[in-house]
Amino acid sequence: MSLILPSDYHSINIVKQNNLIRWLPKDKIDAHQTSNRMRIGILNLMPLGHQYELNILNSIGFTNFEIEPVWFKLKNHNYKTWPKGYVDKFYINYEEVKDQDPLDGFIITGTPIEHLDFEDVTYWNEIIQIINDSRERFPSTLGLCWAGMAMAYLLGVKKIVYETKMFGVFKLENTAPNHLIMGATDHTFSCPQSRNAGMDSKGIEKAVSKGDLRALAFSDEVGYPIYETPDHKQIVHLGHPEYNAKRLAYEAKRDNDNPKVPPIKNFDFKNPSNIWKMHRHTFFQQWLNFCNEKSRKL
Repeated sequence: MSLILPSDYHSINIVKQNNLIRWLPKDKIDAHQTSNRMRIGILNLMPLGHQYELNILNSIGFTNFEIEPVWFKLKNHNYKTWPKGYVDKFYINYEEVKDQDPLDGFIITGTPIEHLDFEDVTYWNEIIQIINDSRERFPSTLGLCWAGMAMAYLLGVKKIVYETKMFGVFKLENTAPNHLIMGATDHTFSCPQSRNAGMDSKGIEKAVSKGDLRALAFSDEVGYPIYETPDHKQIVHLGHPEYNAKRLAYEAKRDNDNPKVPPIKNFDFKNPSNIWKMHRHTFFQQWLNFCNEKSRKL
């Protein structure tokens, strides 16, 4: 359970305080045994993304591998909510991936723009190129929230913008209990949802019947939040399994007085409790297991 990070990483003291995840200094990595080393690319689209990073790091770091995150940025995106100079220091353009050591997997995060038509997103063409290239280049690409919607949209599934935000912690049914990634997840489990849109359930079912997608989880209230392409090269999670309780509480407090956002469901932001932690651990561990197995065969 290790993270390979530079010594000047902004949250290195927080990482050091985590007794469950070991920090390996990137500049001294040769001094450590790295037989289980994995390099995971992360295209971080979140606002205040430097604060969000720890949610991803804790998710991929609490596994059996020594994880080196490689952070990617977009050329056509204004990172106005990030500290000045931060993105240029710690992030690289996607085009530079060909000059890097091979990546074992790739993650594209969500971003709160799901109310917009995809074609109205300023960096939509760049996202299309990255999604298509990552499917060919890496063992598996994980799309979270909006990124997962974009993946499904490119496969012909319609996006549905909700009248009110889906916000809270919801119970889901594991519809693929023997699946190589979902097989470690309970038959029913909980996961946060924080989004203003989702994918048309009938469209998902049609894509499943055509063999373009495989549904991995369902609930009447949420629809199909987890699905994949049959070749396992793209896996989608429309929820936020990577969130910690503080992150969800922050969003709930932020929107508490916003009349356009309904009260958060099944979560007390004044006394936050993480009841989806086991799903987070098993989901990311199994996804990394799959990526590791496939990358070793390449």
